[in-house]
Amino acid sequence: MEKVRIRVSLNERYGVVAGLVSRLSIATVCEGALCPNIMECWGGGVATFMIMGDVCTRGCRFCYVRKGRPQPLDPMEPLKVAEAVRILGLDYVTITSVDRDDLPDGGARHFAETIRAVKMLNPSVKVEVLIPDFRGDETAIRAVVEAGPDVLAHNIETVRRLTPIVRDWRAGYDQSLKVLRVAKELNPSLVTKSSILLGLGETFEEVVEAMEDLRGAGVDILVLSQYLRPSLKQLPVAKMYSLEEFKVLEEIAYKIGFSYVVAHPLARTSYKAKEAYMEAVRRLRGS
Repeated sequence: MEKVRIRVSLNERYGVVAGLVSRLSIATVCEGALCPNIMECWGGGVATFMIMGDVCTRGCRFCYVRKGRPQPLDPMEPLKVAEAVRILGLDYVTITSVDRDDLPDGGARHFAETIRAVKMLNPSVKVEVLIPDFRGDETAIRAVVEAGPDVLAHNIETVRRLTPIVRDWRAGYDQSLKVLRVAKELNPSLVTKSSILLGLGETFEEVVEAMEDLRGAGVDILVLSQYLRPSLKQLPVAKMYSLEEFKVLEEIAYKIGFSYVVAHPLARTSYKAKEAYMEAVRRLRGS
């Protein structure tokens, strides 16, 4: 079995990103979720900003992000993120968040304000958002879509059977599919994206079924990655997939009809986001 290697890049660029994130008191999913690609991405001047704080209202059993009662929203956060994008000179930015079930709209308006602020200060930047499910509220989904993101991502995380075990009770397999389907219906030219964590106890057939469900909801970009247990508090790993198995699933995903597939043990939703977007757009225009 081929070994998986992590590339570490402790260069000057990494220090600039880390310093800026600290100075502006901006949370990143890179740190909050213990992403294995943080050295590579920050070393390349790329970061995924996590808005609305770093405390989640949900208790998904695979996630390392802190749970509890979040602080009130920072009204200046959209401008802080926009300024960080400007200082770093980014041309592609990913914005995600914790779940905020304590807010009437789940934080949709804050997402929209952040998208608009980033694009106003950085007119040429491409913005990808990785959003919560907003409890399936179509008004909240519309608010984000109408703000003009270039890519809208929402993760189903796992297969249908395991969803009640892996995710918080307020989440739902069909609810997540609805988010992606509604976003596509609201703006058919919007690139949509989702991710499946492998190794939580799913069968091969269930993974294929989940991929077909996502494509049925109009999803353009699929990310397949290995679940890695962050600590003893999270679910144990049921299976470690080989690179060969990832390759097989990647080939099936393309046959199902996805425009772009990222399939690798260390892949995460925002990993290689710019490359995925550009290739997906190229193939969508070609078809």
